[in-house]
Amino acid sequence: MAEAQYRGTGRRKNSVARVRLVPGTGKITVNDKAIEDYIPFANLRQVVIQPFEVTETTGTYDVLVNVNGGGFSGQSGAIRHGIARALLDVDPDFRIPLKRAGLLTRDPRMKERKKYGLKKARKAGQFSKR
Repeated sequence: MAEAQYRGTGRRKNSVARVRLVPGTGKITVNDKAIEDYIPFANLRQVVIQPFEVTETTGTYDVLVNVNGGGFSGQSGAIRHGIARALLDVDPDFRIPLKRAGLLTRDPRMKERKKYGLKKARKAGQFSKR
């Protein structure tokens, strides 16, 4: 008999994470690497495990993630969003604590586009009198 798998898709900035939860020991694998090897910052690894802490399911599921696009911050946010969505498939009663913690809402903030005549989105060139 096949063991249960729960799936969720998370997005943040330009990152998209496809997450699978499998009953296990709490091992997190991102793009076939351990999370410690993939995400070098401890605070971003803490962001990834937030949904488990909120639902008190730390160490009960192995997490398999494929993530692409963006940088470390966007990718860890996308993984967190995907884990939260997958936990909803595990138990619909998790909706209230996850929603209260703000983990089910996709963060809409994106990078502002560059405008013509400027160096970046808002940065103008240095003023010169002559």
